Amino acid sequence: MTASIIDGRAFADGLGRKIAGSIPIFEAYAGRRPGLAVVLVGTDPASEVYVRSKGRMARKLGMESFEYVLPETTTQDELLALVARLNADDRIDGILVQLPLPKGLDALAVVTAIDPAKDVDGLHPMSAGMLASGLPGMVSCTPLGCIMLLEATLGSLAGRDAIVVGRSILVGKPMAQLLLARDCTVTIAHSRTRDLPGKVAQAEIVVAAVGAAEMIRGEWIRPGATVIDIGTSRIERDGRKTLVGDVDFAGAVERAGAITPVPGGVGPMTIMTLMHNAVIAAHRRVGLPEPTWR
Repeated sequence: MTASIIDGRAFADGLGRKIAGSIPIFEAYAGRRPGLAVVLVGTDPASEVYVRSKGRMARKLGMESFEYVLPETTTQDELLALVARLNADDRIDGILVQLPLPKGLDALAVVTAIDPAKDVDGLHPMSAGMLASGLPGMVSCTPLGCIMLLEATLGSLAGRDAIVVGRSILVGKPMAQLLLARDCTVTIAHSRTRDLPGKVAQAEIVVAAVGAAEMIRGEWIRPGATVIDIGTSRIERDGRKTLVGDVDFAGAVERAGAITPVPGGVGPMTIMTLMHNAVIAAHRRVGLPEPTWR
């Protein structure tokens, strides 16, 4: 058996077309376009690329993009003051502060300062609490993209055995909550998990979010399982740098029923679900019924 490849780029493109189609309806109602503000502190090259790509995508879909690039020397008070201004700005429906922040800045304090109604990254403690309670809050972008891909691939997830390898607040924990909300039986695995291969082998759905190159071996995968690989690592292979995931793709593709590649799987969904969250936040803020894109 060779797994079918879950094409995150194609799904993200389709979602993007639906989002773009909803913008004129919002603009006609609100008299403005949805606004997304992205804040970058410092000159981390990877973060600069992410911020530029988010701004380009927002503009491509017809949204307003507000980009704030602050120097490495920005103080905590200065950053919090900017967040307060963005909270009060009615043109802005979503605020994302690019992480990680430079040393000396308290990321949790900054995230907590964002108005939960504008928390399009889904990291505010109130967003996490609403997700755990089954209430309509903002959901972290990468887990949201993963659940969309899973439902598009499998349909109903009810009753399925799932394992999430990784327990971060950004991915692992919200991913587990989303699976629970869809009536999966969920195992959360981590660095202290005993017999990880055995636990992975029991799962119909494997979500890998640990950040260790090819840690999950192909032979661990249950035949026919669906594998969502969130990890990205650069390794040396055959004398060149290669981007790989947390899953041994070459081994897993021979056992899984469906699998996301790296790159081209979860990555494209993360930016598009940020756009999704910004438009949802905009609709909620002006009292317009949310569009249904799925």
